[in-house]
Amino acid sequence: MQRTAQPRLWEIDLARGIALILMITYHLLYDLNVFFNFDVAYEQGLFYLLGKAAATLFILVAGLSSSFSQNNTVRGLKLIGWGCVIFLVTSIAVPGSNIVFGILQFLGVCLLLYPVIKKISPYMMVGIGAAVMLGGEFTSSLPISHNWLVPLGFRTPGFASVDYFPLIPWWGVFLWGIALSKLVYPQKKGLIKSNSKLLKPLSVAGQHTLLIYLLHQPVLLAALYLIFEPAGFFNLLTNLLFLMHRI
Repeated sequence: MQRTAQPRLWEIDLARGIALILMITYHLLYDLNVFFNFDVAYEQGLFYLLGKAAATLFILVAGLSSSFSQNNTVRGLKLIGWGCVIFLVTSIAVPGSNIVFGILQFLGVCLLLYPVIKKISPYMMVGIGAAVMLGGEFTSSLPISHNWLVPLGFRTPGFASVDYFPLIPWWGVFLWGIALSKLVYPQKKGLIKSNSKLLKPLSVAGQHTLLIYLLHQPVLLAALYLIFEPAGFFNLLTNLLFLMHRI
């Protein structure tokens, strides 16, 4: 018997849309600082919290929505694949960049692990999630001599990655998302109905999260180069054409 696809929940798409806005804003600040030398303190204060809020909301919603999906394994492999593509593209287009176990690989692994833990009670899952998050306070401080366990959160003092989301502590947030789904959506039905025209664009954007995630940085950088450094835009375009030729 063919399974019936779960209907989209408006409020979950809205949460994804909000996370996208937070993420794009944070990456705009990052680009201004790193590529154009603007004095933007993206690594501290309110701007730093903005980036963490975007990531936390993304992961929480990903955990929540995994309970509604019937193809988490396929989705997980797809995200891991795209994460590898981003690693290759950035390493060629932006020499010196380093993205090891970024958010796409992290979410992909979380989705692959979902079948193993999906039957755990939500209250136990909250406890496990809290323990995993607290574990993040120790993994980064342990004396590690190699980076073989980087996906888990164990790394050498010299390890660096532009985008890095280790399972410890971030898997705890994903687990809380699953627990939230079990507690708030036991019938897998939406709780909020809205016909707001103001919020609809955010909800629509939340339905295309992966596409927007993949495209937003190239679009941001192209726009910023055109505004502040037109010559750099053509250099960036040359690198992209070279990359396409290599592929």
